[in-house]
Amino acid sequence: MVVITYEIKDQLGLHARPASALVQTASKLGSKITVQCGDRMSDGKKLIALMRLGIKYKDEVTFIVEGESEEEDSIALQEFCQMNL
Repeated sequence: MVVITYEIKDQLGLHARPASALVQTASKLGSKITVQCGDRMSDGKKLIALMRLGIKYKDEVTFIVEGESEEEDSIALQEFCQMNL
């Protein structure tokens, strides 16, 4: 299991467009991706569940990456966050 913590830098928070891109990226990865914001958690591969988290600007988000390729997948996820969130 690899845990990544990231602070949202997008002024609009995790709105539909970046959330959709996150789901597309997560869906390409072989690992299970869990997104946590505060005390709420969601499957990182399900758009509606991700949107229900209501992630806002400057929220701290934790990504939990689990699977056989978790090291490589966590690197891809970190790169995505830095470029898009």
